Order: sequence, then structure tokens, then C-alpha cells
Amino acid sequence: MQVKCLIICLGLGLLMLGTGPVCEARRARGRGRTKSRVQIGLPITGKYRDPESDQYYNNNNGAKILQASHFDLEYVLGHKIAFLCVAKGNPRPHITWYKDGAEIYQHLYMHVHEWTIGDDRVKSKIEIDPATQMDAGLYECTADNMYSIDRRSFKTDFSIAFD
Repeated sequence: MQVKCLIICLGLGLLMLGTGPVCEARRARGRGRTKSRVQIGLPITGKYRDPESDQYYNNNNGAKILQASHFDLEYVLGHKIAFLCVAKGNPRPHITWYKDGAEIYQHLYMHVHEWTIGDDRVKSKIEIDPATQMDAGLYECTADNMYSIDRRSFKTDFSIAFD
């Protein structure tokens, strides 16, 4: 039921934006039986209506993450966690790390390493050693410069190693 409600709300939202989706859903009589048909037709042009927006969002100099730790990680308590993020842009992007939505900073057990590569690239890596239960969560690497922002997320959870 929640999925159908989400689809209907999405269809209504797109209709209000003027994209014109076709959405039909109905509920049959009886407990737990449903019928639905969803057809959404959206034009995908890759261009923005406003030329200034198009120029801003499609700027070749914008920050772009080229390489990142692209996996969900299950770590063993007491061992090291490491995440990597490589970004490109002109001017060179600045990389910021977040955990559960809050910016994180270097401390005794968490080290942030950063290297510049040429004029337009930067590589950043965070290492947590030793990892504790408190280190589980959602980590995010954000690269930004004056033209755009790009981000990648990494989810972590812990496991306990038995000898």
C-alpha cells in the first residue's frame, strides 16, 4: 500500500511540475488485493530550461569525484577502516568528510590524509584505527569548488571477531 501511495504522490508531484506523467491506480474490493498500472513518460533531454542553469550544472570545470570507496563496509572491531576519495575540477576541489550528516575532523584515532595531484586533482583518505562500535554509520565524501558539488556515501557496520 505504501509503494502505491508513493507512486501516486510521485505522479502528482510530476504533474504539478508540468511534465505530464500518466498515472492510474485503483484498489479492488477485498482485503489486501490491489491492481495498479503505472506509466510515466518523461522527456529526458539533459538540458535545463534556463541557459544559466544549464551552464552552471554542466560546467566542465565543476568538481567531480573520479574514484571513491564505493562499497558498504563491515569492519571488525579493533581493526582499521579506510575510505578514499579522488576528485577533479578547476579550480581544484576541496574535499570534506561527514559521518551521519555531521562534518568530521581529525583526532587521535582518525587521521585525514590529503594529496594534490597536478593542478586540478586532489586525493583524500580517512583512516580510523582502531575502529569501535561508535564508528559505525554513514560516511560521506564531498568535493566542491565554485562550479559544483559532488558526493559519495559509504555505509559501515561492525562485526565481532572471535579467536
